Amino acid sequence: MDTSESSTTEPDAATDVAPLPRRGWRRWAMDTRPLRIPAYRRLWTSTIVTSVGSQLTAVAVPKQIYDLTHSSAWVGYASLAGLVPMVVFALWGGAVADTVDRRKLLLVTNLGIAVTSLLFWAQAATGLDSVLVLIVLLAVQQAFFGFNSPARTASIARLVPAGELPAANALGSTVMQTGLVAGPLLAGVLIPVIGLPELYLIDALALCVTVWAVFRLPALPPLGEGPTRRAGLREIAAGFRYISGHKVLLLSFLADIVAMVLGMPRALFPQLAAQTYASWGEGLALGVLFAGIPVGAVLGGLFSGVFSRARRHGWMVIGAVVGWGVAIAGFGLSGNLWVAVAFLAAAGVADMISMVFRGAILLSAATDEMRGRMQGVFTVVVAGGPRLADVLHGTAGSAFGPRAAVAGGGALVVVVMLALAAAVPALRRYRI
Repeated sequence: MDTSESSTTEPDAATDVAPLPRRGWRRWAMDTRPLRIPAYRRLWTSTIVTSVGSQLTAVAVPKQIYDLTHSSAWVGYASLAGLVPMVVFALWGGAVADTVDRRKLLLVTNLGIAVTSLLFWAQAATGLDSVLVLIVLLAVQQAFFGFNSPARTASIARLVPAGELPAANALGSTVMQTGLVAGPLLAGVLIPVIGLPELYLIDALALCVTVWAVFRLPALPPLGEGPTRRAGLREIAAGFRYISGHKVLLLSFLADIVAMVLGMPRALFPQLAAQTYASWGEGLALGVLFAGIPVGAVLGGLFSGVFSRARRHGWMVIGAVVGWGVAIAGFGLSGNLWVAVAFLAAAGVADMISMVFRGAILLSAATDEMRGRMQGVFTVVVAGGPRLADVLHGTAGSAFGPRAAVAGGGALVVVVMLALAAAVPALRRYRI
């Protein structure tokens, strides 16, 4: 594990001070030690605002496209138009984040995202009614996001001591998952009251908080005094070679791919709501199915004190992925809606644990000069895995039925993850 960057953090983040013993309910509650570090606290506080604001735009864009076209196909095309630039620019942005001051890169990209949100507001407020303009703006926004995400996550290891990385990841992931629940609900309430243009404007104003928080960060230039590198294809390829040469990093990516591609059943939620759980009301069933995993993830984050101090990060990832598979299999076998939602919530808890420790492994096992590229690949895996799962589960659901497809996918997650853990001991042995 590389710890050479600890001296670059702010003074009160430079040393990993042992926490005071926590008694009673505090042993279970979220570990908030990273919030004592001013720079991380500002970054995290801005995330509270923008995680909800970004979901307002995430709801407004497909809503506006559907209103203009009355076609779900166009909504799907727009999603693809956003995915492609996000993937490309996440890989490139990871390489750039390893060659420049990450604070400056975050300033530029957050300003870009804010300007794009203002343009979303302008086209809606003026009644432009152009699907092409919406798709272009979405592609530009996702390109900025792809550039921004690796630098943002890679910066955390320069702000927080290594021993507190799981706690920092839990804090950040909990806020993001809360946004996934609260943002769409808030959008649903606000759309009939204030309209779509104002949703875009709220997101743009929220992004101003993020720009301020990034402006207050310390400088985060590349460590070391080596020659200046250019962020091109060679640097991106070097990142993939680095992953292939470090089995623990490779296994952390494979663990997420196994869990998401084989075990993410969201493509089958509409069919399950219409058939298996129709007696509870199709609309209600669909809503609670989509909310089940994020709600579980939020609960996992709130009680992350249980696991955030664990040192055997590899075993935590293995156990979390296996737990995810078991919960998804249980969901597929459930004929009762509320039992099914309970299994989805359990899967959300497991997903939170997996996110926390996979993120900690990427930040602690990789050297600082590679962290941006590792986070670029991480962004691609996190965004691409569920979309591949949509295709796989949709096809399997049509062939074998939705419940069989879901239960079979969960079982495959357990089998494949245990096989990987047995075949490659590097993940089992990894600890800090």
